[in-house]
Amino acid sequence: MITHPSLLILRPFLKPSLLNSTLFVNPRRFSLRCNSSLATESLNSDTNETGRSGSRSSPPPSGSTQKIDVNPPRGTRDFPPEEMRLRTWLFDNFREVSRIYGFEEVDFPVLESEALYIRKAGEEIRDQLYCFEDRGNRRVALRPELTPSLARLVIQKGKSLSLPVKWFAVGQCWRYERMTRGRRREHYQWNMDIIGVADIFAEAELISSIVTFFKQIGITASDVGFKISSRKVLQEVLDRYSISEALFGKVCIIIDKMGKIPIEEIKTELALAQLPGEAIEELLQVLTMKSLTELEEKLGAAGEAVSDLKQLFSLADKYGFSEWIQFDASVVRGLAYYTGIVFEGFDKEGKLRAICGGGRYDQLLSTFGGDDIPACGFGFGDAVIVELLKEKGILPELSPCVENIVCSLDRGLQGEAAAIATRLRGSGQTVDLVLENKPLKWVFKRAKRVNAARLIFVGADEWQKGMVGVKNLSTGEQYEIKVDEL
Repeated sequence: MITHPSLLILRPFLKPSLLNSTLFVNPRRFSLRCNSSLATESLNSDTNETGRSGSRSSPPPSGSTQKIDVNPPRGTRDFPPEEMRLRTWLFDNFREVSRIYGFEEVDFPVLESEALYIRKAGEEIRDQLYCFEDRGNRRVALRPELTPSLARLVIQKGKSLSLPVKWFAVGQCWRYERMTRGRRREHYQWNMDIIGVADIFAEAELISSIVTFFKQIGITASDVGFKISSRKVLQEVLDRYSISEALFGKVCIIIDKMGKIPIEEIKTELALAQLPGEAIEELLQVLTMKSLTELEEKLGAAGEAVSDLKQLFSLADKYGFSEWIQFDASVVRGLAYYTGIVFEGFDKEGKLRAICGGGRYDQLLSTFGGDDIPACGFGFGDAVIVELLKEKGILPELSPCVENIVCSLDRGLQGEAAAIATRLRGSGQTVDLVLENKPLKWVFKRAKRVNAARLIFVGADEWQKGMVGVKNLSTGEQYEIKVDEL
């Protein structure tokens, strides 16, 4: 039986024949195979995860109650109130920055067609899908990123869209990958995308928006920066050796591993991809460059790569974020659809993985059967930025806060207390109504815990006069006031 907590969300989508299935989960693919006699979870490299790996699910004995694992599935999170306040604060900042830059919010299904993500062999994301066959024999997947869904929607809208489109989204994504600090198997991601603008101004606008977000939450240019390059740098080097365009995406995926695996392994993989030795050496030489001037001397000023990068750095001066960016030829991003400028946000102490990343993807729509439209965008996860705020000691203290606590001093006046709460809520004030007949000591503790501004008592003597008692909890002032004047 499919009883693993991480899969209960999938149950409504599964065919009846799969409800009694052998479940195989591994870091390479997530899939289901029919076998009513066994339920096995295989996590390959995660075999030492406590109580979650290699375990056999069996129904509880008749008449007994099975004790469940109260922890969320590995790689996922609960959001109790204190964590939810932080998430809401973060998302509010995402949305506020998007709003002041003139972007409109969109969203897409968490469940998409698997074909949306199966683009080119070798992409890391291809092997991290949570995918399965639903009851209609359709291959579907929990979305690992938002950009393909955006491309699908743009194609669906077709000529009814008025270009340029400036959209943003904050959505949950799923990837089955090895977890590290700031990396989970589910996360929320802020995306901003500009569709229909070919000029480098679009990239400048996007980077500016991220810088605005950083400033808004207290992060400075001494804390984080952006590594900037272009996929066209690689293309121009490979063109010198007549390397086929079909190999370009594969080379980018290999190069994206620089800094993650030894350079000798990079060379080996490039050689296995049929790159000549001379091409490998020149490519790696170019990828070590940290100066745009040095790149221009190598490739010349006439190529698009140098021209695009020079324009972006010039616009950075105009926008006022030049101190935040630096050229780094090794940045290529791991997704195959990027075609031009690419960038990554990083913490300058080097303790965390990439904070965000994005670039230009002018040819993505044609991979789904649409007409290509110039486009660029970025993805910004919720996990790494929280780790960075913790690291810098600037994580906001977000306590619960209500304006009023309303309680009755007499059990017979609880309905009247509810009427007072309704009146205040109708005027837009926040009210925590004490729902039981509690002692005043309990009420004061409750008021302190939720940071209430004032306490409103409904007592028999005051109510007969058409009044209630009020205590200002910040000043300690206590008085009576007519109900109509609350």
